[in-house]
Amino acid sequence: MNHTGFWSHPLVETAGYFSVVTLCLIVSMVLFEIVTKYKNWEEIRKGNLSVAMATGGKIFGVANIFRYSIEQHNSLPQMMGWGLFGFVLLVFAYLLFEFLTPKFKVDEEIQADNRSVGFISLCISVGLSFVIGASIS
Repeated sequence: MNHTGFWSHPLVETAGYFSVVTLCLIVSMVLFEIVTKYKNWEEIRKGNLSVAMATGGKIFGVANIFRYSIEQHNSLPQMMGWGLFGFVLLVFAYLLFEFLTPKFKVDEEIQADNRSVGFISLCISVGLSFVIGASIS
């Protein structure tokens, strides 16, 4: 029996990528929850649009990085490795954003529903995901 044909079928590959990226997305959201000073999902439940924008930007950013990783790599382990490396860079960018704004604390402003800061956070996550993704080799 030829198992290579089954595993290389586009439907099986798509289901595999979907499953792995969904799991990585869940892990990345847990890690972002640890990095931020507020509870993302609790704030979203309360209607905090700034947290929703910042979190949505992170989700888009991580998914976009994995999109590039899927396009550039032929094996699941390579795709995961590069995608996770891209995620680490995205976390670094978030911490850098906090460091480069000494006049206010990004986490506090987002938790206080400062929509300008939430929107800029979304744009940074999305924008840098394109740069990180394009650099994945």
